[in-house]
Amino acid sequence: MARLLIVEDEPTLAAALAQGLREMGHTCRVAGDGDTAWWELENEAIDLVVLDVMIPGLSGLALCRRLRQMGDTLPVLMLTARDAIDDVVEGLDAGADDYLTKPFAFAELTARIASLLRRVSGQANAGHLRVGALGLDLKSRRAHVDDREAVLTAHEFSLLEFMMRRAGMVVTRTQLMAAGWDDEDVPANVLEVHVSNLRRKLDPTDTRRFIRTMRGVGYRLTEGDA
Repeated sequence: MARLLIVEDEPTLAAALAQGLREMGHTCRVAGDGDTAWWELENEAIDLVVLDVMIPGLSGLALCRRLRQMGDTLPVLMLTARDAIDDVVEGLDAGADDYLTKPFAFAELTARIASLLRRVSGQANAGHLRVGALGLDLKSRRAHVDDREAVLTAHEFSLLEFMMRRAGMVVTRTQLMAAGWDDEDVPANVLEVHVSNLRRKLDPTDTRRFIRTMRGVGYRLTEGDA
């Protein structure tokens, strides 16, 4: 299941969407305005955004454009009460991956979310991720590098999954902490220890092969060829 951010300024609708998606097994965070949503994206591990166009502060269109300008490929499902073709085109031009016009059936929303999450995995079956020589089986929770298995702890697996879903992009330490430990209160140096262990397990002979340190920001996962 995925970590979702619902950006919707209508409290009743936001609560209903969050409850329904949580019942399906997803983790949901809710933001009622664009500025709060941006803070969530910078500080939490998010797999997909359900984004209303008309929100206070930073608009849905502006938020989506900012994501894409930064090179972030995070899936965005845009919600709009307007169904004019020009408005739909504007949302897609801003970088949204898909859209729904209000009112919509909850079943259609969940189908669109599932489709986007499958697309992110790059495969028809979202149970597998692959980046270069790295393979991750999300069902059996096994990792493979080249032709061997890398035995990972639960935290290491969560960190690697998050980075593989954003391969080639810089992920911050704050995002990784949220991905690996949710809301647990852990010391700041814990992340560095786990990343160091993960690097060694992925390639004992070249610990910098896949995970590069971006000084002062975080890390970037590569295919390991450069």
